[in-house]
Amino acid sequence: MAPTVLLAEDDRAIRHALERALTLEGYDVTAVADGVEALASAHRTPPDVLVLDVMMPGIDGLQVCRVLRAEGDRTPILMLTALVETQDRIAGLDAGADDYVVKPFDVDEVFARLRALLRRTSADGGPLTSDAPDTAGRAPLSGPRLIGAAGIRMDPRARRAWRGARELELTRTEFELLELLVRNAGTVLDHATIYDRIWGYDFGPGSKNLAVYVGYLRRKLDEPGAPQLIHTVRGVGYVLREQ
Repeated sequence: MAPTVLLAEDDRAIRHALERALTLEGYDVTAVADGVEALASAHRTPPDVLVLDVMMPGIDGLQVCRVLRAEGDRTPILMLTALVETQDRIAGLDAGADDYVVKPFDVDEVFARLRALLRRTSADGGPLTSDAPDTAGRAPLSGPRLIGAAGIRMDPRARRAWRGARELELTRTEFELLELLVRNAGTVLDHATIYDRIWGYDFGPGSKNLAVYVGYLRRKLDEPGAPQLIHTVRGVGYVLREQ
């Protein structure tokens, strides 16, 4: 069956053009003009992925994202935004979005990001077993399903991660990025490799997408008095290590 996409965009020309492009690409698209309609449609017929414009009248894309996440809805969300400042992009991640595209965008970039989000959804694992944290919330010390490095422990199948005893609240993309760094701890990963592994598409040297996600992931990992774990190797990429 064709993947289902809920598209919310108040600009009629952009909405119609993107709806047509997605349909031709093989998606089953429901297109709406505002956040109220988006929430109603998502509740009525949950899609496989949402594409939300940030700036919409009434209920905007960020509010739609917050409502769905508060309801426990983990459907992947791609934000469309004309806002280019880093803080604006971080606001989308704060709201629970998994990825974003900056307007004006190339439709092939939208396709690439949607494919990456849908791949991650299909790769999600099953429920936790005995490796789950105890009732006090402490992270498990070991287990066949866990990976770890530099004080980080992750359960890829359950999509859960901890730094020490503290569980991390990560979006889908943040989790994928941290997992990649943990599995390659001590190895410097260049930008092209990370883009290929996380997004399946290299957005070029001018893209700030990776830097935004790394910065936000650092904020979630940071602890007072503890060493920084994700290090920038200028002109190359990033590496996870304690020192």
